Amino acid sequence: MAGTMLVRDYMTTNVTALQESDTLLDATMVFVRSTVRHLPVLRGKVLVGVITERDAKRFAPSILSGMSQEGYNQVMETTPLSRVMTRDPLTVGPDQTMHEAALTVAKRRIGCLPVVEGGELKGIITTTDFIRMLISLLEAQQAAPAGSASTH
Repeated sequence: MAGTMLVRDYMTTNVTALQESDTLLDATMVFVRSTVRHLPVLRGKVLVGVITERDAKRFAPSILSGMSQEGYNQVMETTPLSRVMTRDPLTVGPDQTMHEAALTVAKRRIGCLPVVEGGELKGIITTTDFIRMLISLLEAQQAAPAGSASTH
């Protein structure tokens, strides 16, 4: 079997994050302009929450509400992320195993786990990272010569 797979080996370290004082508009613009679906929210360097693309859509005023464009912009520009983020999100440490991280994601039905060490955000683990891990496992399995069941 492969050596223990740690979160640090698969986490995304180039994380887009926003500050809790940033607005719903700031988050929406990140979601529109990138493939990012989860944004850690920081107070300085400390993780204080997470906002997802789904959250941003849920909190944005509906076109159906009959609100004017000015009213919509007002809400989007004046709603701080601290009001709409999920506070104190579940996190994982970089030295925890991917198995532990996967169990947490599956049990709690969440889409991401911020990776925190010493109170600071170090990375994020998302479904995409788990798929990358799965691909590497499958490729390693295919590369192993037939009949050489690993026993170490």
